[in-house]
Amino acid sequence: MESMGKKKPRPRRSFTPEFKVEIVELCRRGDRSVGQVAKDFDLTETAVRLWVAQAETDAGEREGLTSGEKEELARLRRENRRLREDVEILKRATAGELQAVVELFQAWGAGGEVEADVAAELAARFGRRLPCESQQRR
Repeated sequence: MESMGKKKPRPRRSFTPEFKVEIVELCRRGDRSVGQVAKDFDLTETAVRLWVAQAETDAGEREGLTSGEKEELARLRRENRRLREDVEILKRATAGELQAVVELFQAWGAGGEVEADVAAELAARFGRRLPCESQQRR
């Protein structure tokens, strides 16, 4: 028995917030189903349903995190991960190196720059790149 050919996965696409709002409005009008709107615009029904659900959450019609709350949560998780990495670097520093590393982190946190050779040495020792004169702090 021959195996049925598998469909190739669709490449991931991104859509503007304005486009998503228009799709949600079409679904809310009620003259077309979510499935029909998805088919008409070559979208997956799942994606359209998620956009509608998120719009309802943002409007306070449904429980859950709003778009703004999701963005803040993602930002806080990134910051938390970076701070945990910083703590790990400080834990690995020996007593003799600790003061120099602390001073470098204080300069970095204050928007100061670290010399390129010092940043490279710290990166080699501790596995984390620090900004130097040739890089801007993000």
